[in-house]
Amino acid sequence: MNGLAKALQLTHVSEDPKIPDDVWEQFVRDSERDIRDSAPKEPSARAREVTERLRRQEARGELPEGWRTGPAWQQKKSRRGLWSVLAVVVAAGVAVVAVKPSLVPGDPFGARTSSEAASSPLPQETTAPTAAPSAEPSQIPTLDDPFAGSPAKRWADGAAGIAVPKAKPVGGRSAAKVEQALELTKKLLVESNLDPATLRGERPRAALDVLDPLQKDVRGILETGLRKPDEKHDPLWMFSRFDPEEVRPVGDVVKTRGRMTFKAGDHASVAVHADYTFVYPVVQTNGSTEVTRTIIRRILDVEISDPAKYQVTPGKLTVVNWDQDINNSACEVYDGYLHPSFSSSDPTGPDPTGPTSDPYDRSKPLDTDRDKSCGTVSRV
Repeated sequence: MNGLAKALQLTHVSEDPKIPDDVWEQFVRDSERDIRDSAPKEPSARAREVTERLRRQEARGELPEGWRTGPAWQQKKSRRGLWSVLAVVVAAGVAVVAVKPSLVPGDPFGARTSSEAASSPLPQETTAPTAAPSAEPSQIPTLDDPFAGSPAKRWADGAAGIAVPKAKPVGGRSAAKVEQALELTKKLLVESNLDPATLRGERPRAALDVLDPLQKDVRGILETGLRKPDEKHDPLWMFSRFDPEEVRPVGDVVKTRGRMTFKAGDHASVAVHADYTFVYPVVQTNGSTEVTRTIIRRILDVEISDPAKYQVTPGKLTVVNWDQDINNSACEVYDGYLHPSFSSSDPTGPDPTGPTSDPYDRSKPLDTDRDKSCGTVSRV
């Protein structure tokens, strides 16, 4: 009974409103009584005397053959009765677990569905993936579920997807300097691609403040692009901006995935490399409920150099390289805004002539000599 009691403890049902405590307790008491009543007992003196007399009669041939059939059947019936009671108790426990499996620790029946596993968050990206994400079931994004049908549904939300690696000294620069470079890089990415004001097309002041004002070529391009954008001065090279009169974000979540690394730079510096993809769900401001997504992959290489050796501003980032792959936005439109394509609206800009690509494929580098003509995407 001890072993049975321990097993029953795993399936206690006091938490289940379908089985009142008093009913369950009465059931357990009745079951224990039945087990005690059916258990073998020590025979009395009278019973031992009768048994011995019958044995002597059997030895003298005074009893008919097969006389034990009755008692043997009774004995077998009693054992079957014992196991029947045990079976009822165990069956009741199994039934309770079936109704409420959460009472048993862990997940003994593999209750987690494949759909739940498919929607669980991905771990942080630490190395370059070897292939594009697998195809998702075809689903139409909605206002309630703007990432439906997208691999990004399992990506981290916003800044949570920009994980800063653990800092350590490199190239004669202390761990503290490395950490400073990493945190400033994250701030630049967040303020350039996730800040709600930046996304609404406002001036990205916090992002610009991270950049070294002494690097006049980079600051000049960006400042001119924000003030008077054109093909040679495009703020979209660094900032994600939507025309607030044309579209608005769906919800407040931008999905983010990528990684950040660092090494010793060439200018007595800490060099940081960032490779991140951002997915923006948007809807038109004309009252339509059609949801579409713009996907942007950004590559950023920055440094913090030793101000004792180079003419730099302490605590500011120097941009060494940047690149971007913008998908589902009008090509050859240089007004400083992203223009997502909607199936219910006429396209903006020229028809695409370039290759078809998967905007979620992070396994391939953004080669500088790649075809940058206006192309199409295999999915959004």
